[in-house]
Amino acid sequence: MSNHQKRLSVPKSWPVERKTDVFTVKAGAGPHGKDGVPLVILLRDVLGYVDSKKEARYALSQDAILVNGDPINDEARPIGMFDIVAFREREEYYRVFPDEGGRLALTEIDADAAESRLGKIEGKQQVPGGDTQLTLHDGTNVTADEEGYSTNDSIVVDNESKEIVAHFPYEEGALVTAVRGNHGGNIGELVDIDVTPGSGSNIVTVETDDGEFETVEEYVVVIDENFTGDGE
Repeated sequence: MSNHQKRLSVPKSWPVERKTDVFTVKAGAGPHGKDGVPLVILLRDVLGYVDSKKEARYALSQDAILVNGDPINDEARPIGMFDIVAFREREEYYRVFPDEGGRLALTEIDADAAESRLGKIEGKQQVPGGDTQLTLHDGTNVTADEEGYSTNDSIVVDNESKEIVAHFPYEEGALVTAVRGNHGGNIGELVDIDVTPGSGSNIVTVETDDGEFETVEEYVVVIDENFTGDGE
């Protein structure tokens, strides 16, 4: 199987130029599915910290780069929405956050904010012992020892303990960001949830400083002010 990915066919969320070269790096197996951006692209094309995959492999071998609190040694490891990328020696910390148009970008944060990450709940099920298992937007699972969580809610997970430290319900009045579609990157208050009968997507209305926009429910994520960059 090829280790290359044609630039013209990469997901719109990838922060790469599509008309410079024919190929770029292919993401490895891991979280975020097809939307995950290989770590080496962030290191090379976004931050400019390395010039090649070889340099990326050396940097990763030093355990100096953490993703969600864990050292990473695979330059193709997929990185996606709300991941925390930390450079311990540089004392630099970034959150992957959707930019205008839904393109993934790195937002610099402080060390305290880098200790946890946001996750959108996309599934839940009971597991033996009576606990609830929550499946997040990136495919990871988190165990909750209490009820009250629903799909489309957001939680904050501590990177060290992997425990839930905050919960933001999906409801009218919540602060949300659009992560896909024409309004990707916009932040505002969720003012209306229009439930669509049948299997169609619910339509939501979001009020921003510049007006309102509508999008499908799947394209918005509940956030906290600390995740906009204004509270850090």
